[in-house]
Amino acid sequence: MDREYLVNQLMNIAKQNGVEIDAEILGMIVNATVFRVVSKGSILQNVGEETKTAALVLNGICRAYYVDEDGNDITRGFSIPGTFCMEEGLFSYSESIVTWETLEDATLMFFEIREMKKLIYDDNQLKNTYIMLLENALRYKIYRENGFLVENATQRYVHFRKQYPMICESVKQQYVATYLGIAPESLSRIKKDLKKE
Repeated sequence: MDREYLVNQLMNIAKQNGVEIDAEILGMIVNATVFRVVSKGSILQNVGEETKTAALVLNGICRAYYVDEDGNDITRGFSIPGTFCMEEGLFSYSESIVTWETLEDATLMFFEIREMKKLIYDDNQLKNTYIMLLENALRYKIYRENGFLVENATQRYVHFRKQYPMICESVKQQYVATYLGIAPESLSRIKKDLKKE
């Protein structure tokens, strides 16, 4: 891929998140990464694998899931363009706690976590971006926990659909259902009820 194109794409992602990063710094990031188009249905990382590498999603959708002791496939979350996947290592996990897969053909920017953290700690713009990402991750976690504590299934679905319309339209409904903590049949019923209103 063309380096200038990649720098511009990263600059657009940064701006969408309210962050300004110099093109020179973004160029350093591009030089420290590998860009790959990964086919739909590919496993990026399995539970228990070392978390030396993470990726930024440039296009496509990835899913993090685990399988419980009864063999149920449960979605922990989704990664859409402009967000990270396989990010456990950025939060100091030494092993992946979920399996990561692509739900569509996806263009991913892979990087070595240790090398990226060095770049982050050496530059204030990147450090501020990293703090923002950590805050967003914590905010998301609080939002999700709050949904399970005080919202019913319909409210959780409505909020999810509002926040992530592209996911609702393009991924298997069983993935959305398990993410929301409900059975696929319940999600179908909720969607039918909402259409009647």
